[in-house]
Order: sequence, then structure tokens, then C-alpha cells
Amino acid sequence: MPNTVREAGGGRREAQRPRIAVAAGVLIRASGEVLIAQRPEGKIAAGQWEFPGGKIEPGESARDALVRELHEELGVTVREARPLIKVVHEYRERTVELDCWIGTAWDGEPQGREQQAFAWVTPERIEDYPILAADGPILTALRLPSHYVFTPPHADPDALIARLPALPRGALLRLRLPALGDDDYAACVRAMLAPARGLGLRVIVDRTPQMAVSLGADGWHATAAQLHALDARPALPWCFASAHGAAELDRARALGFDAAVLGTVRPSATHPGGAALGFDAAARLTQAANLPVYWIGGLQLDDLRDVQTQYAQGMAAIRAYWPD
Repeated sequence: MPNTVREAGGGRREAQRPRIAVAAGVLIRASGEVLIAQRPEGKIAAGQWEFPGGKIEPGESARDALVRELHEELGVTVREARPLIKVVHEYRERTVELDCWIGTAWDGEPQGREQQAFAWVTPERIEDYPILAADGPILTALRLPSHYVFTPPHADPDALIARLPALPRGALLRLRLPALGDDDYAACVRAMLAPARGLGLRVIVDRTPQMAVSLGADGWHATAAQLHALDARPALPWCFASAHGAAELDRARALGFDAAVLGTVRPSATHPGGAALGFDAAARLTQAANLPVYWIGGLQLDDLRDVQTQYAQGMAAIRAYWPD
């Protein structure tokens, strides 16, 4: 509940929680292991684990704060980093605004300069450690790939299977085949699961969450209409939702969905007459979403770097992945 203070005469008014801007860094090795640090004695939440970083000083950019803090805390100098996600987390006494970056190149070996313990772990093993609640969306972002592949709506299932090796390894693969009836769609999913997983792809299905569960799919993708009709997050490993604005992003976050797909960002062949958000509006929505967001609409693979500089998880597309 909000903090309150007493006024003269016994009244109550809401006290403003202090807002603290923090730069957080995820150093990631080529092996995929990431660095987490334990908060030392004497600090709030001592003993819990977090992605290292610290307060952003007035007039300081998030990247500059990240470089300074990781040098002060760990003795490393970050050379290459990109934005990952922005997270706002409400604690009882304060609001923390996390500006999280991925660091892929640095000088020096990490050392506990503040006597803190640290560990290199895979994202899948981080939950073995008592991680700060504020870092939850960061952990989800680390477990998700940059590429979310949608199948062409009228593609032949056999042709899709033949083309799977050309897709980015580790990508999400949404089987979006509206022309198929439910029985044919289910048969396509069954045929796709083994070859897709053999290539490291995660198969995400449409239709209903019940169908996704019964077929043993890796996840389910909800339309905006399905999202608003839900009372709770389906019990699946991964849940994604289509979003066209802040209302769907807020709903996806409230239900505990893992990520959303926001669009359209640019005019596309799929929605030739539809209004496009544009990069600026998509960036504002993404940075306020508090969950990983993929962009969709008129994007090509060369756009991925620009998309991620705006804190998007990555891109979703059809033609960029199936050019023919």
C-alpha cells in the first residue's frame, strides 16, 4: 500500500515514494553464462542476488552509469553493451527504475571490490539463487531469443518443415496458419514439433491454450481479443500476446504473460492500409511496458540492431524470415 504521513488534525495524505534510477548490467559470456552478484551485509536486501549496477547520477546517461558502476563494483571496464529492458518495480519504501543493458565485451576479470560474492550461471539456473524481485523481467528477457518467426498464413506444412534449417537457431516459431481447420492445424503442429526442436526452435501455437497443452507445444500466442477475455495466465511454459497499444501491454503484464508482440511498427504487406505506430511511439510503449516486447510490421533482419537500441526484445516477422 502507498506510504502515508499524518497531517495536523489527524488527517492522512499519501507520501511520495522516492524514485531511484538504476543502471543494471548483464555481463554475458560466449558460453551463455551471466554474472550475478550477492548484495553484501549492510545493504537493503542483503544476501539476495541481483544483476550488478547502481544509481544513475544526475546528468549521467544509463550507459555511462553502467560503465562506472561495474568498474567500481567489479573492476571491469565495459566496452560493448546494448539496451535490454527497462523495469519499474514498486518496493514498500521506494520505486526503482531499472535501466538494464547487456554487456558482451569488457576488459578485466570481475572481482568483488565491495566484498560481495558473485557467480557465473546460465539463465536457467538463476532461480537456484534468491534473486531480487525487481530483476524478474530481466531474467525473462535473458531466456527469450531476439527472433520471433511467424509462418506465412497459407504455407504448406511440408514446405515449412523443409525450410526450418534456414531460420535463426533458438528462435520462437509461431504456427500461424488460419486457413487450416483445427484437425489439420493440430496435425501440422504434431509434424512440426520434432524437427523444430531438433533445430533449437520453440514451437508456439495459436487457437486455444487447451490445444497448446494437449499437443505439448512450447507455448501459446493470444490475440488481443483473447488476451482481454482471459481471467488468468494459461498454465504453459511460455505465453505471448499481440498488442496494439498500452492497453494490451498492460493486460499482458497484469496476467503474467512472458512477452508481447507490438505493432504494426511500419506499414506492411500484411496490414497495407493500417496505421503504423512508427519507431518513436513503439519505443515509448516498449520502455513503459515492464515486460519483454517484440516489434512487428514492415521490419527486415537489418532492423534488429535499431529495434534493440529502443529496448525491444527483438523482432517478429513473416517475410523477413521467409523471403520467398
